[in-house]
Amino acid sequence: MSGIAVRWAGPRAILAEVPTLAGVLALHRRLMAEPLPGQLDVVAGAATVLVRFPDHTLAVSGAAALLHLDPPTSDQPDGRKVTIEVVYDGADLDEVGRLTGLGRDGVIAAHTGQPWIGAFGGFAPGFTYSAGQDRRLHVPRRTSPRTAVPAGSVALGGEFSAVYPRRSPGGWQLIGTTTARMWDLEREQPALVRPGDTVHYRAVRELVDVRDTAVPSGSVEEPDAPAAGLEVASTGLLSLLQDLGRPGNGDLGVSPSGAADQPSARQANRLVGNQPGAAVVENLLGGLSLRAHGDQVIAVAGATVPLGISGPETSGPATGQSPATGRPFALLDGELLTLGAPAAGLRSYVAVRGGFDVGPVLGSRSTDTLSGLGPAPLAQGALLPVGAVQGLPPVGSPEETMLRLGAGTTKLRITLGPRDDWFTEGAINALLSLEWRVTNQSNRVGVRLASGTGSTRTENAGVVERSRSGELPSEGTVAGALQIPPSGQPVLFLADHPVTGGYPVIAVVVAEDVPLAAQLPPGHLIRFLLVDPSTLAPSAPMPE
Repeated sequence: MSGIAVRWAGPRAILAEVPTLAGVLALHRRLMAEPLPGQLDVVAGAATVLVRFPDHTLAVSGAAALLHLDPPTSDQPDGRKVTIEVVYDGADLDEVGRLTGLGRDGVIAAHTGQPWIGAFGGFAPGFTYSAGQDRRLHVPRRTSPRTAVPAGSVALGGEFSAVYPRRSPGGWQLIGTTTARMWDLEREQPALVRPGDTVHYRAVRELVDVRDTAVPSGSVEEPDAPAAGLEVASTGLLSLLQDLGRPGNGDLGVSPSGAADQPSARQANRLVGNQPGAAVVENLLGGLSLRAHGDQVIAVAGATVPLGISGPETSGPATGQSPATGRPFALLDGELLTLGAPAAGLRSYVAVRGGFDVGPVLGSRSTDTLSGLGPAPLAQGALLPVGAVQGLPPVGSPEETMLRLGAGTTKLRITLGPRDDWFTEGAINALLSLEWRVTNQSNRVGVRLASGTGSTRTENAGVVERSRSGELPSEGTVAGALQIPPSGQPVLFLADHPVTGGYPVIAVVVAEDVPLAAQLPPGHLIRFLLVDPSTLAPSAPMPE
């Protein structure tokens, strides 16, 4: 394909750079219609197409195939025509009028007077970047992003316009409001605007909000008289239902999500005789208590936590049995299982024989904390139904923990790219030579890092400096990506990361080490080790 260039986004993903947005959309359509061997997901960006594979060998073959593709046609397919009614009352409308020189009325006329073409999905389901032809509306993002943008906000950012489908942080310029449902799982096509669609914004004086207050998708519904289940007596800090995620929906703005530490989730299921993808409970920092309705077989994996079982009449701390993690055990009718605070690690995984029987959303029972897809976080008193066991699968033998976490500094293996050329040589050396501390702002979206060890950290220590200024056009991201925001302190993306991002990614933690990163508690120290993407062996001595 003429003009294409390939960058690596970790050993298992490639970022194809295409000269024009029309070329991006054409390549995206081609790969959706004719997937490359092993292709897991394809995500269009402003000037790139991200393609993910299950391993490095298939990714290498995919990169070679991309470079030899015949140029696809750039003609737009017959997409849908979507009209969105807007009240132009946005908080930044006057500022956009000043930046463009059009004034308030001129911005409205320009925004409604042209068609916008759906280009690619954004950071949340239903957030679709739409490109316009009128360059007068090209405005920069806000220098200080808002911590919360209301759902239905119509916005401009760079050459694109979009609508925020739900309340979320955001740095685009807000010019109006709509009640259009940008994302609705009750529709055959949940996203109101998809790549290739033509969008027309229409100015109105007022809006009629016909949205209902339906129960969130995938929420746990308590049956009247369940045959079997686990009652949530205490949730701890945060407990979520998770499975192996919903890959392949990147073009909808939906991240794979799933268990943050998938090897531990698989282990818990293996121990009780479930299939690997059965739903489990992911618990953060202990404090979870579950009471059995009917006799159950349970296993706990992941973080090293003390377990206790108390009888039906016992209240307070568990005083009965103390089963071990990494092995199956019985939880009889009425008994209460309690997870204590972890001695090592962050997240524990509780599996029950038969799996948790809740409705899937886009093929998965996972809770995506960024987009709000899937079951709501567990609440005290909720009853989690347990599925029927198919056949007579054996329970597993006791296993050693999958957790590879010691008390000292943890090494995470990385490969550089796709945007390491946005950084100075000194920045790359700093990334590899410094110790980085996990901050308490970390979550399932990403591990936020700071340099130094608390009070010894100086104001400018560890800032990873760019070698160029300006904004990076939004492009696809992967779990393990080390994104560098303007602060210069890395963010390591985890399971619920946004599908696309606008900050440069200096390196990617290899997929084998992402589950370990998800188990690092606040205050834990890490160092990055540069490795060869083919062998994962160190490619250079570790800087001192």
